[in-house]
Amino acid sequence: MLYCVEMDVAIPHGLDPEYVSRLKADEKARAQDLQRQGKWVHLWRVAGRYANISIFDVASHDELHDILSTLPLFPFMTIRVTPLARHPSAIA
Repeated sequence: MLYCVEMDVAIPHGLDPEYVSRLKADEKARAQDLQRQGKWVHLWRVAGRYANISIFDVASHDELHDILSTLPLFPFMTIRVTPLARHPSAIA
């Protein structure tokens, strides 16, 4: 199942900079691992914002929820999920 996932990150000011650096490094490692597994199939930065638009390919709504809720930056994210279906005019 394909999903378009929009993630906006808002890390509160005043958090320990070392903690934030570790979170960001852990987030990057997790995102790259999910990409290697073929679950996080596209990842685009939104210019001018601390945000991304991503495409996930997972077996179920529950699997997507489990993945998103275990991302290190999840507590600081606003996430919007849109399930996707093949368009009848798509050639690929």
